[in-house]
Amino acid sequence: MDPVIVVGAGPVGLTLALALARHSVPTVVLDEGPGKDEQRPARTVVLRDDTAGLMERLAGHSFGDQESGARWGGWRSLRRKQLMRELTFSDEVPAPLHVPQHALTGALRAAIAEERLVKVAVESKLDSLEQDPGGLTAHTRGPKDAWWRGSYLVGCDGPRSTVRKLLDVRFPGRTAVERHAVAALRTELPRPGEALLHRMPPWRHGGAEVTGRPLAGGVWRLDWLLPPRGELVTPDALVVRIRETLAGWCGGSTPPYELLDTGVHTVHHRLARRWRVGRAFLAGDAAHLLGALGTQGLDEGLRDADNLAWKLALAWHHGARDALLDSYQTERRAGVAARLRAADQSLPILRGGKGLRSYVPGSARGHDTLLTDGHVGRGPLGAPASYAESPLAPPLSESEVTVGTEPGAPVADVPVTAPDGSFVRLRDRLGIGQLLVVLVAPGTVVWERRHWVTAGVMPRLAAAVTALPHPAELLVAESYPGAPAHSVLLIRPDGHLVTALGGVRPAELYTAAEAALGGAAPKRRTDSAETTEKAENTAAVGRPTTQ
Repeated sequence: MDPVIVVGAGPVGLTLALALARHSVPTVVLDEGPGKDEQRPARTVVLRDDTAGLMERLAGHSFGDQESGARWGGWRSLRRKQLMRELTFSDEVPAPLHVPQHALTGALRAAIAEERLVKVAVESKLDSLEQDPGGLTAHTRGPKDAWWRGSYLVGCDGPRSTVRKLLDVRFPGRTAVERHAVAALRTELPRPGEALLHRMPPWRHGGAEVTGRPLAGGVWRLDWLLPPRGELVTPDALVVRIRETLAGWCGGSTPPYELLDTGVHTVHHRLARRWRVGRAFLAGDAAHLLGALGTQGLDEGLRDADNLAWKLALAWHHGARDALLDSYQTERRAGVAARLRAADQSLPILRGGKGLRSYVPGSARGHDTLLTDGHVGRGPLGAPASYAESPLAPPLSESEVTVGTEPGAPVADVPVTAPDGSFVRLRDRLGIGQLLVVLVAPGTVVWERRHWVTAGVMPRLAAAVTALPHPAELLVAESYPGAPAHSVLLIRPDGHLVTALGGVRPAELYTAAEAALGGAAPKRRTDSAETTEKAENTAAVGRPTTQ
């Protein structure tokens, strides 16, 4: 079968290619550029804990341990001179990951260089696309024009997406919702490692709002919210903002600093009408623009890639199933639309809009809490999407139990015992094409696995897992938030909870797994070694059909 064609070599496209490779699916990445990324210290991304874990699994290292990445120790929200809210991050409240985008992309490119199932074609600009019942044919221009044959194609080619235009998909929304002046600089500030949001700072050129987010190596990204119209940000005006802000945070005197990069970040809110047209899909900025808080738009694009990868892999290995492939648009578009609605409803109030303030209750402290939660990945402005209304949700069952994770939401990253007896994190088992079944069994951690693997409910559960319509891995957890003993959790390959059952219920477990796969069960996969060999043979022919 032909490889999947990924158009665009930004973080979303590279993530999708690596995720598909973990599912033994070959890809061809069409990179319009030369294969290198410009270093822009002021262009950074903030990733929630689960998305950061996805990046670390795919790239093969921890960004928090790298020179460029940083996990914050805390967050403060100030209003004028008053402390409104303070958070300390911990295992219970995981810290976001803040990293320059070029560092993230560079790590993904390095991982792809070692991946045999991914081919990157540089200086290849897509200019035409044709679909037929058996696949797609794409033509690229560059030093050598080429035709490419693929089974599926995903446009990850940014806000001006060529794929979206070739598919004739509308991209409605709002332009220039907000503007931010941005600076990356190296300096020493009080309470290093803690991010802060300062609203209405008490100095002359403070503006309405300034945010300081630490990176590694003493580097900070500072964002100033600009008026909706006018006010060109000249270099001199930006230096004044920098000096006054640093002085305001450091007791009145400006500390030494090294200015590394500057820019103006303009926020647009747009949502593509369709995310799937036949065998072609849209992801990332090609499908949506969301950046009201300055740094988290990429997080949603990476979730697109994680959601789509395992569904494309099932289609590639077992044949297309429209219910499963259609669920990508249903789930992800609804999730992004909810965040866009929350931003459109909340930001006029949070930014001091007079017309809506009288209709919405809440104190200034409540507004700061809502905005802070959005920055740290919680609440209506920041929480990851839940797929509770997904077409892949199983029918209601009397055997369901309530746990700390709602069905459709991302699971908590708890320690689990793997089939070989090793202790790992739950998220480490995601993204390899399998369903996960987790038994919550308090007390097992104090016994060797050989003592309990053949005792109690384990043999019956192991047999039920073996009989599921798709390969699944059985894991055991000492505990899970809110879960009673002997609960059985079924988890999708992208880490979203399908259902939680009270005890071993083979029929209900099978029904839930079948629903999560889009309906009728696919044929069982071939041996993993044979599957990988088939994929590598396909990758070997994943080259232009015509030069």
